[in-house]
Amino acid sequence: MALSAFDRALIAATQGGLPLVARPYEAVGAMLGASGEQVQERLAQMLQDGLIRRIGAVPNHYRLGYTANGMSVWDVCDEQAAELGPRVAALPFVSHCYRRPRHLPGWPYNLFAMLHGTSRAAVAAQAAEVAALLGQACRSHDILYSTAILKKTGLRLKD
Repeated sequence: MALSAFDRALIAATQGGLPLVARPYEAVGAMLGASGEQVQERLAQMLQDGLIRRIGAVPNHYRLGYTANGMSVWDVCDEQAAELGPRVAALPFVSHCYRRPRHLPGWPYNLFAMLHGTSRAAVAAQAAEVAALLGQACRSHDILYSTAILKKTGLRLKD
């Protein structure tokens, strides 16, 4: 699908993030000679068309005090993973949760949930809550703690 001149300008204006103001779509619109409503509508259409995957906040957990960040990995009964995954994702301390294929024999995990805490003990307590929710459907789990902050970027246009 070809991008219009407006699409390219919109992506260029937002690829570094939305402005940190009360009405970010209005601010982007002002840069592009459009209304905030037009900006929102076009971004929504781009989402629907699959041109962009999502619009969301990308916090720096470390700057917020959450220095113990761990990807919890779970070996969950395949028959129950589709039902349990959304329940895990709904927990307030889970920033994202998804299924991935197992890679046996060394990697039995099929459900992943990112946990953020101010200490490893806090993350371990969160993992205990996830384990309780999963119950007998969970055979094993582990927590893989972050060791570095990765630069997170959004959509970028090549020149």
